[in-house]
Amino acid sequence: MSEAIAPNKVVAIHYTVKTAEGQTLDQSKEGNPLSFIHGRGMLIPGLENALEGKEVGEKFTAEIGPEEAYGERHEGLIQTVPRNLFGENDVQPGMQFRASTDQGDQSVIIVEVNDDEVTVDGNHPLAGVNLNFDVEVVEVRDATEQELEHGHVHADGEDH
Repeated sequence: MSEAIAPNKVVAIHYTVKTAEGQTLDQSKEGNPLSFIHGRGMLIPGLENALEGKEVGEKFTAEIGPEEAYGERHEGLIQTVPRNLFGENDVQPGMQFRASTDQGDQSVIIVEVNDDEVTVDGNHPLAGVNLNFDVEVVEVRDATEQELEHGHVHADGEDH
């Protein structure tokens, strides 16, 4: 019997994630599987919870709502600021950068630019989105002491 996914296990999965409308957002099938240490918060909570107890070879679908993914959208995170705060930089919608806020540094995306103002959105791009994951578990093993100390999976032969 193979090992079940549990905290501090190294897990490798192939996945496809789509919106509820069927738009593919990301997938791993053409590349290497996604490897991570389970239970360390490296995945969105809903996917980590769905993986718990699964074994190598299992395939499943998980529908994950915003509350267990990237959260709900908050209109208060959309702000319009003076254009001159960006100096002479050529800012365009879609650009992402780190901004200092009262809550610390936060990633924001520029959503609109005009001569006098720039509108930025501090929501995660997938906030408020229902996500559908198709997952195949391809590896489950105990993490090494070094992996647990370093907090990430080491590739074959890597000792950092």
